Amino acid sequence: MNFGQLKMYIDGELVSSVNNVTKEIYSPLNDERIATLSWANSLDSERALKSAEQGFDTWSKTPVKKRKEWMLLLKDKILEKEEILRKSISYEMGKPYGATAEDIESITNSLKYYSDIVEDYQKDKEIIDPDGTHNHHLVSKPIGVVVAYLAWNFPLLNAGFKLGPALASGCSIILKPSELSPISLYIIGEILNEINFPKGVVNILCGEPSEVATTLSKSTLPKLITMIGSTETAKRVISDSSTSIKKYSMELGGNAPFIVFDDADIELASNIGAAIKFGNCGQICVAANRFFVHEKVFDEFMDKMISKAKQLKIGFNKELDFEIGPMITNKSKERVLGLIKKTIENGGKLQYGGKSPEDLSQGNWIQPTVISGVTDKMSIFHEEVFGPVASLISFKTEDEVIKSANNTKYGLASYLFTNNKERINRFINELDFGEVQINGIKYDIYLPHGGIKESGVGHDCSELALDDYLIKKRITITKQ
Repeated sequence: MNFGQLKMYIDGELVSSVNNVTKEIYSPLNDERIATLSWANSLDSERALKSAEQGFDTWSKTPVKKRKEWMLLLKDKILEKEEILRKSISYEMGKPYGATAEDIESITNSLKYYSDIVEDYQKDKEIIDPDGTHNHHLVSKPIGVVVAYLAWNFPLLNAGFKLGPALASGCSIILKPSELSPISLYIIGEILNEINFPKGVVNILCGEPSEVATTLSKSTLPKLITMIGSTETAKRVISDSSTSIKKYSMELGGNAPFIVFDDADIELASNIGAAIKFGNCGQICVAANRFFVHEKVFDEFMDKMISKAKQLKIGFNKELDFEIGPMITNKSKERVLGLIKKTIENGGKLQYGGKSPEDLSQGNWIQPTVISGVTDKMSIFHEEVFGPVASLISFKTEDEVIKSANNTKYGLASYLFTNNKERINRFINELDFGEVQINGIKYDIYLPHGGIKESGVGHDCSELALDDYLIKKRITITKQ
């Protein structure tokens, strides 16, 4: 499939690069060219910054009810283009067609959710003066121009997490999709152009990070830089952006523990474990990386994980009817295969998978993989795998598994399966992660999503996300 020639969206128009540079985009499914994109450079980035500055001036003064009308119109138009958007996601980053529904639901739900809640959330809040001499209020105002860097693994979900709160709060925003999956967001640009969305409020461009991201980050115009990506990338962004005082909201890397006790529902735990590990080919920030399983149920859990891995349908077809997609790049595939090889050399036992399917010579495919005997002396224990590799670790005691689970620089998601209430209360307090999910998993736009430690600052989703896009002003009036 080919999505043709796609242009950037800057200042309310579809535009080519200043230097007319283009970029060919290839699919990780079959290595075929699927689009030609206008490719931004530093001059295009400066053009987007100027546009966003002017867009903020008008959008921040636009009444909330009018902003809501525009957001809902965009939502409806996205739904009208749902099929082409879902196919673009499948081809640009290798996701099975069925799984792309989550991206569409997330971006449209975000636009609806934040347009609904922002008016009440922004209302002035009174601060009681105990002396009775002054009236005090806390006023919320949009922070200004926002720059958003998006990860490639959920192109429109990630865009929705930023677009919804930015537009609702009155900010203008520059969206830079990953250079690995920019097609679907360029199509969003076409939709914005089609509905004549107010100029400068949303700008979409993609190019080499060394030019585009560096220019955007170093500018003194952005007041908030938000991103979804790796911890290492975030550190570079923060360093580049130190030209002025900016606010940050960043959802970064993860190394989630998945803890299964002997009193857990093993069938439930293995079903959820396989889904959160092998879904999106393991390329999810909240994917379970380290499976800590009590020694009494270790073999049972491992057998179920192996069985589920074997049953997954892998391989490309034009109907996009498969269950596990490829890695995003050949480099990513080789990195994960190298990590598997190193783990086995250091004493891990390969239970299933661990290689590329022999019948899939095109694309970046890798089998879902199960490895046992993993220890904290191995690289795979500490790295964010970002691939379909389940590392199984046996444990005996609560103290042991708490210490092991927390033995990571990351602090995004964690998962616990047990029916012991006292144990649940202990793990809620002692697991050092921004999210602790027990006996199941749920993500939705109204639920806060954020990490601690090296996994980020701020929140995506929920009303908490609005705090990143708003500033607070204290107003005090002396009583006469």
